[in-house]
Amino acid sequence: MDKYKKLLSNTLIFAIGTFGSKLLVFFLTPFYTSVLTSEELGVGDLVTQTANLIIPLMSLGIVNGIIRFGLDRAVRKDDVLSTGLIVILGGYLLLWPFYPLLAQISVIAGYSWLIYLFVIASAMRSLFSQFVRVRGYTKLYALDGIISTATTILFNIIFLKALSLSVTGFVLATICSDALSALFLFCAAELKRYIKFQGIRRQTALEMIRYSAPLIPNMLFWWITNSSDKFVVGYMIGASASGLINVAYKIPMIINLVATFFLDAWQMSAVTEEKDRERFFTKVFKSYGAVVFMAASGIILCSPLIMRFFVGFSKDPQYGLAWKYVPFLVMGTAFSCLVTFLGSIYTVEKKSMLSMGTMAVGAAVNLAMNLALTPFFGVQGAAFATFFSYGLVFILRAVNTRQYIRLGMDVGKVLVNTSILAGQSLLLIYEPPYWWAWEIALTALMLLINGKGLVISVQRLLRRKRQF
Repeated sequence: MDKYKKLLSNTLIFAIGTFGSKLLVFFLTPFYTSVLTSEELGVGDLVTQTANLIIPLMSLGIVNGIIRFGLDRAVRKDDVLSTGLIVILGGYLLLWPFYPLLAQISVIAGYSWLIYLFVIASAMRSLFSQFVRVRGYTKLYALDGIISTATTILFNIIFLKALSLSVTGFVLATICSDALSALFLFCAAELKRYIKFQGIRRQTALEMIRYSAPLIPNMLFWWITNSSDKFVVGYMIGASASGLINVAYKIPMIINLVATFFLDAWQMSAVTEEKDRERFFTKVFKSYGAVVFMAASGIILCSPLIMRFFVGFSKDPQYGLAWKYVPFLVMGTAFSCLVTFLGSIYTVEKKSMLSMGTMAVGAAVNLAMNLALTPFFGVQGAAFATFFSYGLVFILRAVNTRQYIRLGMDVGKVLVNTSILAGQSLLLIYEPPYWWAWEIALTALMLLINGKGLVISVQRLLRRKRQF
């Protein structure tokens, strides 16, 4: 199958599986704001973010090894899954002595048991779902996404609406959904036949750990860049403000919704396609970047309307302030999508240390700017820090990855697109006279600049498809 056709096919399959779960984040937000106060939502998010911080430490980031080595034709698949399972179970046992220490953190005091359940459920689901994906069971992977969406909705209704469990219900709904998903994948894909506790090739296990371990700091740096603002805001301003930024983050998730469909499929193509790789990467990046920038522009334009949908039935009037923080978060999310694409070059070349190094710079800048700007500019300062740090990492990776794959990146076009988004953000934040007219004009300009090239690329792909 032609590599472009294969990429499109996998993208569509993964879109079916992840559309529901990603869109769920979007449509559950009005439900959350109707049953939880901004403070309760802020605490619940801090609990889940704490668990997400622990997972790579506990698992040695072994899921990255599952993806990379599971696609390697020279590696036995039972060695890959067995190594991943042993590392996760061993790490989880070593995590338990730290339970009393975790219980001392005041902002999440009383929820340590939920964090531990979240960690194991999420880690097992990630392990099984990624293994199923790299084994080529894409339809099963898609079906699991649909089932996961349904169970998450069901558990949220039961725990938050019927039982009124507040923060506990918010976290427990995800735990139960992840646990059922892991069980379903284990049984449906008959993963038992890939699991063994003896006879694992020592070289494979060591190479997986050697590849994955340097990515632990990388994942931590991703976590800092994505989530440190919530903790800094929660500490300096309060849990209620952390809840506001959590709601504001839901709107940029629409870009992630679009990007994730593609990136799941791209990760497989980037590793397995070797012929004319530089040209392949360049073509795909140009189309992908165009979609990301156009999506970001449209979301900034529509964010006041989207926020009204989110908070129209909220029980806390504070939620109405969240839309002002959306623009810079949208810009940050757009650049994080571009950063992830460039990270696929490091994956192909197995340069996990360089991936870690670039994210380390971004995380350090993000944390420093959060601490410096939040006292003076509040949540808006934290939002700007997220955008600035991801923009910096994008520049670093765009320069550094050229030694491996020279993307034909149009720097001028990237600068123009960024300027348009910055102009839209300032218009939305300060609301000068006729700001909405200027917003529409800038969005139209963004579509004009990027749309033509994207249409040409799609037409070429369709012509190529008809040839096969």
